[in-house]
Amino acid sequence: MIPGALIFIIGILLFYLCIKAYRKSRKVSFPDVPPMQQTLEAVLEKRVDFYKELKEQDQSDFAERVHQFLERIKITPVKGAGVTDEDRVLIGAAAVIPLFRYRNWFYNNLNEVLVYPDAFSKDYELEKGDRSISGMVGNGPLHRTMILSLPYLRSGFSRNSGSNTAIHEFAHLLDQSDGATDGVPELILQDQNIKPWVQYMHRYIQDIRKGKMNDINPYGATNEAEFFAVMTEYFFQKPEKLKEQHPELYMILDEAFGNKEKPDVEQ
Repeated sequence: MIPGALIFIIGILLFYLCIKAYRKSRKVSFPDVPPMQQTLEAVLEKRVDFYKELKEQDQSDFAERVHQFLERIKITPVKGAGVTDEDRVLIGAAAVIPLFRYRNWFYNNLNEVLVYPDAFSKDYELEKGDRSISGMVGNGPLHRTMILSLPYLRSGFSRNSGSNTAIHEFAHLLDQSDGATDGVPELILQDQNIKPWVQYMHRYIQDIRKGKMNDINPYGATNEAEFFAVMTEYFFQKPEKLKEQHPELYMILDEAFGNKEKPDVEQ
């Protein structure tokens, strides 16, 4: 009886150790996460206008979600980029801003953010080619990877900046989340707004190409996906101006990103 009981106890112990080891292997944690919540919140207070305009409880929730992002997504400096903890917090903030009102949403189509020291070419080169790309969502070998240019990341959070490369790229991930990168993020657009959004989008793209929309970044006329990403930047960087200049677009985006959200989405 004693040997049998001993074997049973050893079996239970081994089972416990296996479960503990499995859970540890599943935990995503990177040493570059800012070690103190106070540091994270100080960066948000200093650099992120969206955060500063939130109520106190919402600020706490926002900071927590940035921290969760930094725990789950690897941020890797490449080619000598001098990435600081502040830069990492800005990346996390750019990720949270578009989806802040969706409490259970996470970017399941992203594993890693690569940070380059400058703009780069379509071949990811810094020394040759047309080095005009400030950010992109990768495909092929870089599937589930985002690339950001460090100077453009920082300038997007400068006061009065009208553009934000990081928010732009996270808008692409949001657009992709319904299975198509087509400028129509169906998971957050109100059902009654999908058809009007598509109609406005096509009309605006043509007007931008004709030079009729000087306040909108012309890159938005590249295709539907870029139009949505550019207008997402506009909505979060200059909401009052967007509301004044293009109230019909503002209304649809406000209902998608703002208070009149769809029921929460489990991603």
